[in-house]
Amino acid sequence: MPSPYRAIFSAPGSKEFSAAGFFGRMPLSMMGIGVVTMISQLTGRYGLAGALSATLAMSAAVCGPQVSRLVDRYGQRRVLRPVTLVAVAAVAGLLICAQQGAPEWTLFVFAAGAGCVPSVGSMIRSRWAEIYRGSSRDLHTAYAWESIIDEVCFIFGPIISIGLSTAWFPEAGPLIAAGFLLVGVFWLTAQRATEPVPHPKSLHTGGSALRSRGLQVLVATFVATGAIFGGVDVVTVAFAEERGHKAAASLVLAVYALGSCLAGAVFGLLHLKGNPSTRWLVGVCAMAVSMIPLLLAGNLPLLAVALFVAGLAIAPTMVTTMALVEAHVPRTKLTEGMTWTSTGLAVGVALGSSAAGWVVDAAGAKAGYAVPVVAGALAAAVAVLGYRRLAGPAATGGRGEDDRHLRTDDDERVA
Repeated sequence: MPSPYRAIFSAPGSKEFSAAGFFGRMPLSMMGIGVVTMISQLTGRYGLAGALSATLAMSAAVCGPQVSRLVDRYGQRRVLRPVTLVAVAAVAGLLICAQQGAPEWTLFVFAAGAGCVPSVGSMIRSRWAEIYRGSSRDLHTAYAWESIIDEVCFIFGPIISIGLSTAWFPEAGPLIAAGFLLVGVFWLTAQRATEPVPHPKSLHTGGSALRSRGLQVLVATFVATGAIFGGVDVVTVAFAEERGHKAAASLVLAVYALGSCLAGAVFGLLHLKGNPSTRWLVGVCAMAVSMIPLLLAGNLPLLAVALFVAGLAIAPTMVTTMALVEAHVPRTKLTEGMTWTSTGLAVGVALGSSAAGWVVDAAGAKAGYAVPVVAGALAAAVAVLGYRRLAGPAATGGRGEDDRHLRTDDDERVA
């Protein structure tokens, strides 16, 4: 491991909570694609598969920020464990209904419940932020490391989920994803020493973290970005099936994640200067442009190359996004603020996967890649229009009114 990454793990407990976060985040890459594969295997209907995947994502978008707001107030252990049990029970109901051929409305009900999944990535990043609050360099490396973990999940998650559902039984992918979630969350919440201390209720003023104008830009851009990811997932499965190699879709999507993983590893070694909002804008525009070659790919090897190149822009943009969230959101709402970016992605994934499923059913897989192309153009447009909000001085910078109260409380305890 390169020395900057080795250095951040000198903090006690950091290896353990990062490892737990890996397991807890595997469902992020497994559940949606697992449901798409399962439903397409059982019914052959990509429209229904995409709609159920969209329901999962929309449910996560609605529940995620509320769960994280409760975490900021009451702590990770008290909130995450019961929420996870609800999500796992809903996954079980979804799989049973799908296997037994129950009415479609039951699938959507349980899919909505299964989307009640905590944003484990935000929980891990909030622990890093607590440890390295005063060291921007170490925190940059820690965020880069977590982006690498995200991409490792997206390398192996689809392979496991699609592979099990096609080679074992259709419900296997979502079932294993639920198991990963259960193990990861309970292991993470057992580690109390590194859990951020909940902030007193009196400090939770000013409403939602989404009132930050900078965070609004990030979330709006990530809705379009999520549509890229959701569209690419669904269309790639259909593209591979049209060419008689459906199981190869997991490998192609893994190459997409591999590009992001490698870029994130290099990005974490750099000590960049200048305005992070400018780097973020360049990253979003690069993701948008990288979607265009997908329309030209005529076979799986060419598609894999195009997706690898497209993946190079993802992790650096995500790392910079976390730094911008920390700059524009008060510390008492940091977990919620980070979760709102995940929520934006989830909403986008829902829209992108649903739109891609209908386009594939209507016009074929290759035409489906128009969905991520359009989504990329929208992401770039929103980023350009909102850039001035991010480039200007933050209203709180994570050091605003809430933090002044925190310092006063700390001084009183010391006294």
